[in-house]
Formats: sequence, C-alpha cells, structure tokens
Amino acid sequence: MKFFERLQQWMVGYLMAEMPRVNIPICDFDKLSYEIRPADVLLVEGRTRISSFIRMVTQSPWSHSVLYIGRLHDIEHPILRQKIKDFYQGEPTEQLVIESLLGKGTIISPLSRYQSEHIRICRPNGISKVDSQNVIAYAIDRLGYEYDVRQIVDLLRFLLPWKIFPRRWRSSLFSEDSKSTRQICSTLIAEAFRAVQFPILPIIKKDEQQSIQLIHGNPKLFTPKDFDYSPFFQIIKYPIFTLSEEALYRHLPWEDNDKIV
Repeated sequence: MKFFERLQQWMVGYLMAEMPRVNIPICDFDKLSYEIRPADVLLVEGRTRISSFIRMVTQSPWSHSVLYIGRLHDIEHPILRQKIKDFYQGEPTEQLVIESLLGKGTIISPLSRYQSEHIRICRPNGISKVDSQNVIAYAIDRLGYEYDVRQIVDLLRFLLPWKIFPRRWRSSLFSEDSKSTRQICSTLIAEAFRAVQFPILPIIKKDEQQSIQLIHGNPKLFTPKDFDYSPFFQIIKYPIFTLSEEALYRHLPWEDNDKIV
C-alpha cells in the first residue's frame, strides 16, 4: 500500500511541477488585481505538465479556473469568514481565490499566486450582489474537498477524439452523486453558479408552444474555456500596454520589426 501511495505522490509531483516561464506575461497584474470583483472567474494558462495536456485536449490556452472571493472583509457572513480563517492563515487584507488543485483539493490561495501568469477575468454579467455572495458561499462550503482524479481522467478521455472506449462506459461524468466530496476546478465553479441559476452554456430547447426552455449543462463536462466562450460572462483583459492613444501600437518597443519568433 505504501508503494502505491509513494507512486501516487510521485505522479502528482511530476504532473504539477511548474516549467520555467519563457516569456514575460502580457497582462497587467496590478491593474487586474485592482479591478477584479468578488465572484469573478479567473482563467489561468498554467505552466505545469498537466496544464499542457489540458490545453492540448481542450484546444484552449486556458488550463485552470479559479473563483475570486475578495478579501476577508468582503465576505458578509461571519460563519463563512471563520471558515476562511480555518483554511487560510495569511493576512486578512490579502486578495483570495478558491480553487481545486491536483494533490491539494479545494483550497484558498492568495490572488498573488498568479501574478506571473497569463490570466484573464470572466465576469458574470448582471449577477446581483446577493447571488455573487451565494456563489462564493457555495465554494467556501466545499473547502477541504479532495481533487477528483477519476473525473479529470474521464473528462480528458471524453474530450479526446479517439473512440477506443464508449464515452459513457464506466464513466463518472454522467453519474449523479450529490454526496460526492471530490471535484475539479471548473466543476466547482460551474456548480456554484448553477446553485443561483446563473447560466454558463445552457442547452436551449423549445416546447410545443415554441417557448424557449433552458437546461443547465452537466457541470462535470465544463472546462475552463467554457467560461471564456459563454456569452453570459464578460471577458476583461488588462494588457501590459494600453493602446488608448491613436496608433500608439506603432511606438511599442519592438526588438526587431522583421524578426518573427
């Protein structure tokens, strides 16, 4: 048993090891951290080995998603504030996110963890303050949940074009388990928004009277790119250079106009 535990720890360490950054991030983290709001979804490119595989399979630059919950004083309910203190021992003024990570489960991290990454904000359009707090409360309530390794394997198998096995065969993606205490990053966030009836990528149908009906998508099938693709989330970018002046892009500090990397 100890052998398999050591093997699992080695695999997690191997998959989650971060590769050195080759290029400087092209987003302005300081401005992003100033403008971000509670219940915003943050998409992360990621530099781990598993991030590279997720990007390849999903055909997207985004491999990870996190939910921004604000600072401790932004959490209105005292019980939820106390739970955050139980799971995070940092400064109370720190900007915080909730995320699910392989090898760590559902945890609280400082937003500054991603200051050297290529990131993007996806903001739920028109969400009320009450529902944004309810979304955050849902995520806080799941702190300590384990990462669902089987779900991520099933999801990657589901998305792969190779049809070696039927997609529904022995898959966890289509099973309803309300008591499950395991999940992955995008499922956690999708379930949090579903709890307040906020749409991400709903299935749209018409009944016999031609009235439109919306059906929530399976939260286990969501990947980070779905928040980017959703028309119900506003995409917010803060580039390292602001092109507010006319033709300012012509004065950017290009190294060599003829050189292509």
